[in-house]
Amino acid sequence: MRVLAGYLLDKTGLTITKNDARKLTHLMIAFGKIDGVLIRTEHLAGLEKIALLKKWNPSLHILLSLVGAKPDSFSRVSAEEETRRRFAVSCWETVRRFDIDGVDLDWEYPCCPENFIEASPRDKENFTLLCEAIRKEFERRGEWKLLLTIAAGAGQYYVENTQMEKVSRYLDFVFLMTYDFRCGFHTLTGHHTNLYTSTGDLYRTSADAAVRLFLGSGVPASKIAIGGAMYSRMWTGVPDRNHGFLQPTEGSGKYGPVYSDLKADYINRNGYERFWDDEAKAPYLFNGNTFISYDDPQSLQCKCKYIKQHNLAGIFYWEHGGDRTGELLNAMTSILK
Repeated sequence: MRVLAGYLLDKTGLTITKNDARKLTHLMIAFGKIDGVLIRTEHLAGLEKIALLKKWNPSLHILLSLVGAKPDSFSRVSAEEETRRRFAVSCWETVRRFDIDGVDLDWEYPCCPENFIEASPRDKENFTLLCEAIRKEFERRGEWKLLLTIAAGAGQYYVENTQMEKVSRYLDFVFLMTYDFRCGFHTLTGHHTNLYTSTGDLYRTSADAAVRLFLGSGVPASKIAIGGAMYSRMWTGVPDRNHGFLQPTEGSGKYGPVYSDLKADYINRNGYERFWDDEAKAPYLFNGNTFISYDDPQSLQCKCKYIKQHNLAGIFYWEHGGDRTGELLNAMTSILK
């Protein structure tokens, strides 16, 4: 069975319908917070619903996705053998406390001080050691079926700053974040979650390029899941040329409307026209001034067909609350199940 996984923000109170829960194979609760060597969960809403979700779908794997409570949380907790060991114990204790199926590490910038993160050159080796410590703690407890996954940046920087061939030995899946190819770092418009690279795109980024990069770094295809987006990236003040595509702007790509709002107010509405890039297998919107990149049912079905063609693990998406219509999950389900 292919992976069909979704991230669900804790602020939603784990709001998901019974029908949607039954379609998923994995659900990642975002986020638990790494504070020193401990995992903090007191801020999370809706954890009491875990038992109900399991009742609705007994085969659903629920994981707690972890981020740092502070800019240096990952770098510090992975730096020493003792801190890694104590953190691994906290992972096991958290999984048992909530009767969930594992943890997901969202360390997006090892070795990189970008995006307000504190980092060290030692992160490269320490990331491997941290994953090893967690896996060995699970095994020491006799928990052979507990899952350990990561959310991985889909770029050259990530494979250069990690030891993916070694890391992947301890992981069940690598959730390859094939979105935000264009984001707050970029002032050139373009696709943020495209399957292939368009001719003329200077950045040369795509899900296909990321998959090939990770396969080349030693990650098995059977452990790679690619990402879909239930939100958009938006640029304003875009020159009215080439339907706004691949145009320089003064501002960067902001987090734009989620799919439900795009469907209601933007897609072929209020002056916005939908365009389809058949080379990239990606849609975009333009109204003469504002350019919006996003995923829709057509682009997600293309990704799912790619997954089957290349024998990848499956697909996941950020974030479940972004589509109240159910169209995107249904599109993925129609191909993978």
